[in-house]
Amino acid sequence: MVFRYPAFFLLLLLLPLVFLWAKRREKIEFAFPSLGLLKGRPRTPRMFLFKLLPFLKTAVFVLLIAALARPSSVASDKEYQTLGVDIIIALDISGSMLAEDFQPENRIYVAKQEAVKFIQGRENDRIGLVVFSKKAFTQCPLTLDYRILIELLSEIRVGMIADGTAIGMGIATAVNRLRDSNAKSKVIILLTDGENNAGNIDPITAAELAKSFNVKIYTIAVGKGGMVPFPVDDPLFGKRYVQADVEVDETTLKRIADITGGLFFRARDTASLSEIYERINKLEKSEVKVKEYRSYNELFPLFLIPALFLLLFDIVLRRTLLLKVP
Repeated sequence: MVFRYPAFFLLLLLLPLVFLWAKRREKIEFAFPSLGLLKGRPRTPRMFLFKLLPFLKTAVFVLLIAALARPSSVASDKEYQTLGVDIIIALDISGSMLAEDFQPENRIYVAKQEAVKFIQGRENDRIGLVVFSKKAFTQCPLTLDYRILIELLSEIRVGMIADGTAIGMGIATAVNRLRDSNAKSKVIILLTDGENNAGNIDPITAAELAKSFNVKIYTIAVGKGGMVPFPVDDPLFGKRYVQADVEVDETTLKRIADITGGLFFRARDTASLSEIYERINKLEKSEVKVKEYRSYNELFPLFLIPALFLLLFDIVLRRTLLLKVP
């Protein structure tokens, strides 16, 4: 409850005067025609009621002031106007993402886990998911339903697409999802651990395309580089590990980021990938404008009605049980 005109409570400073005025009326108006009748007689309930009259008037005065102060309950509503960020995560799911240099897990597992953390840390931003290997396709279009997005992300597996690394196709597919966006900022987060060796679109050409649609690309090279443990399925001995050299084309990834106004990062372990996502999270913040609306429900009857009842009670007492003779 709030009082919309609290200045009326200053009238409470007159409360002593009101009480004294009521007491003065008690002295000049008697409950009986003669004081002589009261000498030596015990106090009766009528006498106590007569003494109560000044307090009744005072209570009426207080309640009327509270009603004048306009007590109200407040219901507030907020309207959010969001100038958000549209983000596409473009994730490499080629066979090399099974390399286990992010011990105890492989690259694809860590990339997915850190992407989930990034998604859960966003608000009011549409996020989509593109995966690429020899070809590229949209796993999830731009959405605010992060639960569905994370569920679709968890279903990604290496081998869903024929093996290869079509970075240019991955970028082009992501740009296609962002080109009609009206968001304040349009971003692609590109994660790959190799060099472009598939697809019919060159990565630099795809980056120029992204630039033409004001799409910024953050490129992340995943993996330690050099010789890394890589699992293979041997028909005789089952799963075993070999050392494989998977080179990342850092030069091209840096060029892609530079062309579009983004940044290049190198994630050599889980901690560094987590830090990269955190940095991107801070760089790409949504702008949220809030308008607050308030509605008031008048509560003055809660004070006015008791005041009227007390006033009526005072009048009834004076005209019946406490009938006075001046």
